[in-house]
Parts: sequence; structure tokens; C-alpha cells
Amino acid sequence: MRLSCNLCVIILVFLAICGGIFAFSGFNLLLFLSFYNYVIYRSILAIGLVAALFTVYALLVFKPFKGLK
Repeated sequence: MRLSCNLCVIILVFLAICGGIFAFSGFNLLLFLSFYNYVIYRSILAIGLVAALFTVYALLVFKPFKGLK
């Protein structure tokens, strides 16, 4: 479970870096890394969506910040 949570966070950080580069420079790094293949590009974005949903689910169900005050 911990490995999957870490993997999802790594995917989200990678997508955030790609999005930041695109926002500030106009160069779509994610599209470049997918060799301008839109099927691969949209598949990576779909994996990012699933990673985000799983991260929210893990935060709601397992409550990792419950003991902090």
C-alpha cells in the first residue's frame, strides 16, 4: 500500500513539473516525451487521473494526519 501511494505521488509530481514547464515556457514536455503520439499522451494523462483519485482515496480512508494536532 505504501509503495502504491508513493508511486502515485511521484506520478503527480512528474505531471506537475511537466505542466509547470508548459505553463511558463509554452513547450509541452509531456507531448514531447510521448513522441507526439496523442494516444500515449492521453494515456499518461489518464494514468495521472487515476493516481490523483487513488491519492485522494488514500487520504480519506487511511487518515495519515489523524494523530497530528
